[in-house]
This record gives sequence, structure tokens and C-alpha cells, in this order.
Amino acid sequence: MTDLPKGAERSAAYGLHKSLGLLALLLVALRLGWRRFHPPPPSPLQGPLAKVAGATHLALYAFLLLAPLAGYLASAFTPYPVKFFGHELPRLFAADEGLNAAFKQLHVVLVWSGAALILLHLAGTLKHLLLRDGTLQRMLPGALLRK
Repeated sequence: MTDLPKGAERSAAYGLHKSLGLLALLLVALRLGWRRFHPPPPSPLQGPLAKVAGATHLALYAFLLLAPLAGYLASAFTPYPVKFFGHELPRLFAADEGLNAAFKQLHVVLVWSGAALILLHLAGTLKHLLLRDGTLQRMLPGALLRK
């Protein structure tokens, strides 16, 4: 997006990016609320693998919360309004170039870190798929009903 020339197309791309980021933040917050009262089925993994899987999932959730939050805060510290699918959100902060730059940089670092986490997660998924150890079936809807 940063390669797009300034103009309507770039503004539309950033507007959609910001709206999707805020939507992702909302959905992840709802997912975490749901998970608080509906925990996943017990993991068949034991020992170090269980710890790696748990740490990876925790890091993924942290990424899914913090990356859009940092993006929102970067936008919130500009002199321009933050819009959610065209609807202007209330201004919570005064414009601050320093904080805008800091949150923008944090957003970039989090997104690249998140991409690495996603690759790690995909590698683990592939491993379990090849081992046919039942881990993937456990994640599918209705896993508790199949027991």
C-alpha cells in the first residue's frame, strides 16, 4: 500500500486496511471472551511439544490483539479521523507525530513477527497432518461431540 501514489486509490486502500484491522481486533476480542467460558478440548500433546504449542497459541493471540491495536493507535495519533467502514470514530487522542511514528513502527514489527508465527503454526499443522495424530480432527467443529 505504501507504494501507491497519494490519491483516492491509496486513501481507499488504507481505509479498508484500517476497517479490516479494527474488525479483526473486535473479532479476536470476542473470540477470547468466548474461549474464556468455553475452553478447547484437552490437548493430546505431552511435555515440551505441549509447551511449544501453548506458547505459539498465546503468541498468536497476542499478535492478533496487539497488531491491530498498534495500527489503530498509529492512526489515532494523526490529525485525521479514524473511520470504520466509512463511519467516523470518536477522537480519543490529540495528534502526536512522535506517538504516531512509534505505534506505526510497532505495528510493522508486530505484523512481520506475526507472519513468522503464522509460518511456525503452519509448520506445526503440517507435521500433525503428516503424523495423523488426531490433532487436526480435535480442532474441527464438534470435536467434543465425537468423543
